[in-house]
Amino acid sequence: MKPGTAKAAPRGREGSVRIIGGRWRGTRLPVPDRPGLRPTSDRARETLFNWLQPVLPGARVLDLFAGSGALGLEALSRGAREALLVERDPGLVESLRATVERLHAGDEARPVRADASTLLRTPLQGKFDIVFVDPPFDDDLWATVLAALPPWLAEDAWLYLESPAGRAVEPGPGWRLHRESRSRDARHALYRRSGGGAATLARPPDDSATSTP
Repeated sequence: MKPGTAKAAPRGREGSVRIIGGRWRGTRLPVPDRPGLRPTSDRARETLFNWLQPVLPGARVLDLFAGSGALGLEALSRGAREALLVERDPGLVESLRATVERLHAGDEARPVRADASTLLRTPLQGKFDIVFVDPPFDDDLWATVLAALPPWLAEDAWLYLESPAGRAVEPGPGWRLHRESRSRDARHALYRRSGGGAATLARPPDDSATSTP
């Protein structure tokens, strides 16, 4: 959930999104009032995590544009081992830290105040199994982030990309599209790193998604 062009939150009030599944199911996460803060819909997140559920247990997760933390914390709720929540907005980072404390998740979730592109040029913080890349649409950060990402990835890593509905951002060589779906405002795509071992992932609960052979 990032500042972008779609679904700007009403000014002057704080909203919320909910964790959909797992041990924190139903927990509300605050969405601080920011210009253009764009929640990923419940339906899109439910579809994504149905796709990922078989590979979530024990996974290390990197959420590069964490916003409210909805993606990284949903992953932890469903069995991921740890999540690095990267966010450059200081107010959002403080909100993330308060949420992590409320969930008693300090051993698993680590909010970090940093620019994602800058962080990826610093010394590695281990290899990650699942990476979420849902940047502010207006900032056009996909190419910069994707170019710097490979050293941070496990050999069989999974990559989620969210982009405007009319723009299909591709991660380039070394990735295979596994599943994708579209909402009115965004394209939701899950990729598997080429050469990764076989894994069976669940089909989404709706018929709007497509797959590759």
